[in-house]
Amino acid sequence: MNPQALWYLEGLDLFGRLCPIKSSQSEEVSHPKRFKAGEVIYIPEQDAEYLHVVVQGRVKIGKYLEDGKEVTRAILTNGEVFGEMALAGEKKRTEFAEAMDNNTLVCMLSIEDIRNLMLNDSDMSLRVLKWMGLRIQRLERKIELLAFRDARTRIVEFLKEAAEWKGQAIGHEVMIKTKLTHKDIAKLTATSRQTVSEVLNMLREENQIYFERGKILIRDLDKIA
Repeated sequence: MNPQALWYLEGLDLFGRLCPIKSSQSEEVSHPKRFKAGEVIYIPEQDAEYLHVVVQGRVKIGKYLEDGKEVTRAILTNGEVFGEMALAGEKKRTEFAEAMDNNTLVCMLSIEDIRNLMLNDSDMSLRVLKWMGLRIQRLERKIELLAFRDARTRIVEFLKEAAEWKGQAIGHEVMIKTKLTHKDIAKLTATSRQTVSEVLNMLREENQIYFERGKILIRDLDKIA
């Protein structure tokens, strides 16, 4: 298994098993909270008190630039974690989180409770540190792609990362099940919806991928370019 995929699966176990979690101070520390499409989960400058896990639905993470323009940093689905910078000492949110689907469920885990668990469980503490390190590596990689790579490369690298983290192997091929639209992919790769459509169609014509609604099949993950 790809090392990144392994850490992703361990991350799901690491935080998924804490939802809900219990402590000596409380019967139930956290339980899933329900959000409607477009409802804000947190905003910039809000106190960073929780780490969040998507239980059901999709969540958009983004920032507002000085000119008011919205930049999408990530679109997360079931089992994915956000708000993790609170574990690294973030006091106030620097980004926003917004539900994209009706009936989106998000588990809110108290940072204080997680830190207490880490103090009492060295194995969990080590796994959290490694998980945080991987998240930083992914962020650095994304910054590099946005700064130095062309549109096609950014889209191809997005497909590779999605395949490594969420893909299902089918022989030598990899199937990615996704709710992302071309517009969503454009926001995540700093391109346009038209460019995403053109690149995906080109890759299909080259027989590097096949796609239909909700599915993208990569013919050969090692050779797609």
